[in-house]
Amino acid sequence: MKAELINPFLESARVVIEQVANVRPSTGQLGVKEVVISEQYIWIQIGMTGQMEGDIVFGLHEDVAKKVVSAMMGGYSITEMDEMSKSAISELGNMISGNASTMLFNQGVVVDITPPKLMVQAATEAKKALTIPLIMEGIGELDIQVLIA
Repeated sequence: MKAELINPFLESARVVIEQVANVRPSTGQLGVKEVVISEQYIWIQIGMTGQMEGDIVFGLHEDVAKKVVSAMMGGYSITEMDEMSKSAISELGNMISGNASTMLFNQGVVVDITPPKLMVQAATEAKKALTIPLIMEGIGELDIQVLIA
């Protein structure tokens, strides 16, 4: 697993979050850890095919997801993750992954991405992933996890 594979997703997430949520995120520590889907978290899974096979998973605590959606909607208060909120947070994952796939293409790596799959409280087997948190001041963390086959 190469650390440079996560960089396009990290850079894309910074740019997209700054545009849609009006906050400049900082980067946490890069590491490898076991990914376990846990309660009170929202997970956005994007599949990749082509020269890079695997999944990108964005994880946010539900409270963080509500704050991000609120910021995306111009400050409108979000109190629950209803269908509109889930659609907005899925689209955030889609925008980040779309930009990242363009960056990868510009580096000579051709990938296609699947539509986002939203997972809330799902039981899955633990998998090792290259992971890095993106810290959004006043909002919380977005965990970017790359699972490459």
